Formats: sequence, C-alpha cells, structure tokens
Amino acid sequence: MESLADARWIEPFEPQDPGAGLRPAYLLRRSFVLTEAPTQARVDATAHGVYELFVNGQRVGDEELAPGFTAYRTRLQVQSWDIAGLLRPGHNVIGAILSDGWFRGRHGFVRHADGFGARTALLAAVHVTFPRGETGTIVTDADWQSTPGHITRADLMDGQTVDFRLYDASWCMAEPEGETQAGALIWHPVALGEGALYDDRRRLVPNEGPRPRRIETLAPAAIAAPRPGTVVVDFGQNINGWVRLERLGPAGTRLTLTHGEALDAAGLVTTDHLRAFDFATGAVLPAGQVDEVISAGRQSDVFEPRHTTHGFRYVQLDGVVEAPSADEIRAVVVHTDLRRVGTFACSDAQLNAFHDAAVWSFRGNACDIPTDCPQRERSGFTGDWQVFVAAAALVYDVRAFSEKWLRDLAADQWADGRVPTIVPNPGGDRPSGHAFEDMSAGSAGWGDAAVLVPWELWRSYGDIEILARQLPSMRRWVDYAAGCAASARHPERAARRPHPSDHEQYLWDSGFHFGEWLEPGVEPNPDPTVDHGIVATAFLHRSAHLVARAAALLGDAATAAHYDAIAEGARQAWRAEYVRAHARLTEESQANYVRGLAFGLFPERQAREAAARLAQLIAENGGRLATGFLSTGQLLQALADNGQERTAFEVLRSRGVPSWLGMLERGATTIWEWWDGVDGDTVRGSLNHYSKGAAMSFLYTHIAGIRMRAEPTPLEAGYRRVTIAPLVGGGLTWASASVETEHGLVSSAWRLEGDTLRLEVEIPPGCTAEIRLPDGSPRPLRPGQHTLTLPV
Repeated sequence: MESLADARWIEPFEPQDPGAGLRPAYLLRRSFVLTEAPTQARVDATAHGVYELFVNGQRVGDEELAPGFTAYRTRLQVQSWDIAGLLRPGHNVIGAILSDGWFRGRHGFVRHADGFGARTALLAAVHVTFPRGETGTIVTDADWQSTPGHITRADLMDGQTVDFRLYDASWCMAEPEGETQAGALIWHPVALGEGALYDDRRRLVPNEGPRPRRIETLAPAAIAAPRPGTVVVDFGQNINGWVRLERLGPAGTRLTLTHGEALDAAGLVTTDHLRAFDFATGAVLPAGQVDEVISAGRQSDVFEPRHTTHGFRYVQLDGVVEAPSADEIRAVVVHTDLRRVGTFACSDAQLNAFHDAAVWSFRGNACDIPTDCPQRERSGFTGDWQVFVAAAALVYDVRAFSEKWLRDLAADQWADGRVPTIVPNPGGDRPSGHAFEDMSAGSAGWGDAAVLVPWELWRSYGDIEILARQLPSMRRWVDYAAGCAASARHPERAARRPHPSDHEQYLWDSGFHFGEWLEPGVEPNPDPTVDHGIVATAFLHRSAHLVARAAALLGDAATAAHYDAIAEGARQAWRAEYVRAHARLTEESQANYVRGLAFGLFPERQAREAAARLAQLIAENGGRLATGFLSTGQLLQALADNGQERTAFEVLRSRGVPSWLGMLERGATTIWEWWDGVDGDTVRGSLNHYSKGAAMSFLYTHIAGIRMRAEPTPLEAGYRRVTIAPLVGGGLTWASASVETEHGLVSSAWRLEGDTLRLEVEIPPGCTAEIRLPDGSPRPLRPGQHTLTLPV
C-alpha cells in the first residue's frame, strides 16, 4: 500500500525467545512533535502478530485482534483510523501493544507455534494535514523503542498473564519536555525487519469486511465457592471471548482464571475433554485457556485480556482473597461484528432453544474466520464452513466475512489444486511438514468448500462477481478430485475387480478422506486406507455440477460442458457402484441416503423409494437420526422434499441420544461436536461445534417456508425470486421467520386457526414470489404485505 511505502517493519527488542506460550506482549512507542494541531490525521497499521494502537494514552478504535487472521504470506490486512482528535500541538506519542497472535502463537489441534514466522513486527504510518495544507508523516523506523510490558504472557490458545505491578500508565504518554523514556520502564531500540516477507509489500491489502469487536457482556448466572480460595462463575451461556474482572485483591494477589465449558463432579471447571494430542508421539497436550492476573492493590485496575480468547461458559478463579460480587465480573462476548438479518420463532419453546443454540454456536466460531470450535483448535476448518454457510446466511450477513476467507482459501490452495483442511493454513500453499495436516489436505467434503461456499454466497446474495472471482479456484479443486478418481483405485476394489469397469474413471475411492465423520456409534478413523468412495464420489459429482453451473452463468459454455461431463460421469459411477434395485445402497447408512437425495444422485424415479428407505432406517433407530458431520444439515430437507414430512418432524422433535433436543435436555447452550457430548459427569469433545446446527436452516426454509431455488438464475438469486411454502405439522400451531435480503425484508408467518391457516407474507420491492398452497398449486405474489386465509 502506498500509504506505508516509507514505513519500515520494526521488531521488538527480544534478545532471547521465552518460548511458545510464554512470550510477553511488547510495548512499542515513538514520540514526535507537531507545531500545530492537524486538521486531518490518519494512521495505517498492520502487524505480524496481534496489536493494539495507542495515541497519547488513548486506545485507537474499538476493534479487537487486529490485523485479523489471513494467509499472511500472501495477504495481510492493513487497518486505518482517523486520529485527528487524539493529536495536539507539541509533544505526542504513538504506541502499540504487540503479541504473538495467530502469526507465531500456538494454533490448531496440535498447537504448533511459529506457523508464519519466528518474530513479531509492526508496520505503521501516521499522515497529518495542517490548516494551511502542509502535510507530514510519522512512520515506523529505527527511532522507535520497545520493552516487555505488564502483559508478561500472551497466547491466543494458552492465555494471558497481566502483572499490574509492572503497569506504567505513562508508557504511551508524552512527557512535558518530550523525553523518550516513559516512567520506570527500560526501553530499547527496535530492530528493523529484514527478509523477503518484509520486502513483499504486494501482500498488504485494505481491511476486508467487518472486524472482531466486544459485542456484549454477560452477567453471572450463578457464583459458587466449591473450596476455599476458589470461586466458579457460571455465565449461563457458552461463548467466545474473555472475562472482565474488577476487585483484584491486595497487592501481590495472584488470581488464576481457568475457562471451560463444563464442571466436574466437585463443581470445578474441567478442560480434560478439550485436550488434544500430538499425532507423532501420542502425548496429551494441555488445554490452555488459563489467564493470570497479579494485583497491584489499586482499586482502579480492571483485568480484561485482549490478546487471547477462550471458549467457555464457566470460569474458575483460584487464589481468591476477596471474592468478586456479581457486579464485578462479566463475560465479554467477542466475535466479528456481523449484521443480524434473520429471525425465527415458533410455538415450540424447545425448537426456539435449538435455534438459539445454533446461532450462539456460530457466534462462538465467527472470530475473524469461521472456525470449528473456539477452544481446542480454533482453526478455519473448510468442512465446517461449507456445511454451515447457508444456515449462517439466514441469520447474519456473512458475505464479506466469507469472501475474505475464500481469498485465503485460494491463496493457500496447493499447486495440484487440493485444498488444505484448515484455512488460513500456516503451511501455506504447500505441505507444511506436519504429518496429519499434510495427509488430510484434499479430503472430500472439506476441500469442496472451494466450490460449495462461493455457490451458497451466490444463492444468498446474487452477486455474480463472487463466482467470477472464485471460479479458477473452484475449477482447480474439481480438476484435482477428478484426477484422483481417474488415476488411482482403492486396493480392495482392485483386488476384487482386477480389470476396472468403465465407470471407475469417475469413482473417487483413493487417498485420505474424513468420510461422513462422527456418525453415532462409529468411531472416527482418519486412516488413508479406508475406502470412502461413496462419500468422495458424491462430492465430486456435486462440485463438478456446480462448477458447470457457475461457468454457464458466466457465459463460458465450453467450460460448463467440460465439468458437466465430469459431474455426469461421477453420478453414473455412484449409481453403478452403490445403487441396487429399489434404491437400496450397497453401503447403507442414513448419511449416504441423505447425500444421494440432496445431491440428486438417485435416478428421479427412485428418489421417493430412497427417502422411504431412509425413513425406515430412522424408524429402526428408534425414530432418531444417525447422521454425522457432513449430512446432518441436509437430513430434514431430504426427507421433507421427498414425501417424508412426518418423519422429518419426528426427527427434529425427537429427544435422547442422538438428537438436537437431547443436547438441550442435558444443558447445551451451543451445538456439540459429539451427539453424546455430555453424559452425566462424562464430557466428550468440544461443546461448541456448529456443524450439526446447520439443520437450523430447515426452520426457515420449510417450517416458515422461505425458499429459493437450489440453482437460481441471475433473475432469481439473492431472493430476487422467492417461494413461500410453509410446512405445517409436527404439532406446531404457529411459526414465523424473516430474512433481511439485499432487496429488503422477506417474511413469512403462519398460524393455525381452527381448520384454517392464516398466512402473513412480506415480499420486498423488485422481487417476485409465489405461495405454494397446501394442495401444491402455486399462487403468484407481488411485492408488499399480504394476508391469506387458507383451508388446511
């Protein structure tokens, strides 16, 4: 960026690296003199690490965790703020607090550090304009100084330690005589950053989309003292963020704050279920999420750690001398400041609670990137977002949030077209040297995010530029998958059938795949020798089909025909290999039937037979689902759209394990990773994994009935054309939903009144709509508000 052309990257003075998880946040500062107050002043800044900026002791902006998480080697966001009101004639000071953040802090399941580099650094420029038009610039350069500060430990996963005895409020204040030394702190010259990454200014990009902020605070729901010196606070809701704490105790008091999602039998916070392991050694790793604060005895000190985040409902305070009151402790909810666009409510309080849990689960996993969970990995797992993005778009405006992430996906895509399992990927666009991360890159259902996410954004927002920008990445992924299918066979299939059938050139049965993942009663088996062909071939068809549709929308008929051929080849391969008479599958599972129906893999004449068999499998499972990670969000629609509406409602409202309402019965406030995440005193896996909450979309599209075509034309996408088709049943007596679209509000609300259905609909200007009546016949609707009374 031109505004930073004269600035130099500066590194804090760090003669010895304390090691991952133990590194402090560094203070950096520079004083400067202004002859008069500027009429305009802007600061542009970014960092390798997480930074906060200050001018004359005042924090700049209200964003958190800047510069955010991107594919730093290719794309690094620059933040800009107006600071004219913070500058004054005479001596001024600009300063920053800089910590490891995502750049060199711990990250991912095995908590690797130094993923993007071994040193933190700051880049900044202040541009001022004076009343008579003169201009001036203050940049990061060798005149800056640094020192370790009061934040003696800062890591996004491990936590943060603040020693208020070391805090010097004057660190970023201008001395009357313009001294460059602040208080009792010992300052050192910064080092100038050298090397290819520093030299590459092409990677600097303006900030894209909304930023993480402190969204709201939660008061304690309960406070307990399970043992002397220990206080456990229940905030009543699982969140992402941190704790703000007053009353820190007498000078020298050391409080330890352990954050978690569950309590053990003794009423203490447990994080055992969040502990990951090293794939190479099998060693169990710490869960992290531990903050510390050491009091200076000042009543004015407030602990609020802004260089870490935690996924938690409970916090345990150890070392308590003076227990905080309910007014002195708060949970601070931190996530990207997304605009709310959707609402849902119905006559069943439990379904409303499920909706709220799914929304909270997304909020807990929307901290600058879409993550899998806010505690154990905190990574941008591709599979999670492709599963959930359509549901998220019904509740929040996720367009810019997702587009930013897709740019990182394209940047991190490997040369052969495969997509890494997590984005942004510390390994970048090539193998990282970490065995599991490298092995899992290119898994079906995860890599397909390269295609499925931009397609869902096109459907929801109707901007063809999303497809135009992402089409090269989409094509590269499908080319990789199709190449895998054509070039290799699973060894067991090759042994059974030494001469491959013609359809096998489109049968993707080789390489590593997660498969359906976390089906009830099926232990996860991340083994590249397992044959997941029935899953991978289905996704090859789906992604190739959507690439063809995208190319057609963009006017590229030749490309569309090429990928249509791949899509049809994969569909025929799936049918030849896995479908038998009466729509029976050779590998029967609820998930495989759901996927076949959702992706149009069954012959049309067999779709209802397949749905009936799916319903039978559900009945044999006690009326409960048995789907896992990839297909749970498609289950209810697959049933309802193929003549099994009653079963869809039965599954939605079922209880026990596995079920959504069963989670709520056992205290869930967010969606769990495992269906049996809590069983008495036993806790398993993350309790904030939104993927299974993707079924929330059924509440909007079917119960309230706000629908779009799965493959819209440019005149239909982005809710330009809407079908209102509420699904009345399941014992519900009323339901309502609304979505604030690019064109205005779409809403549908129905209520049973005796033997009639009262339906209220709003369609925004410039859109067309139709109501699908209970007998299946359509009725056109103009924009505006409509009230209809229909026979049931």
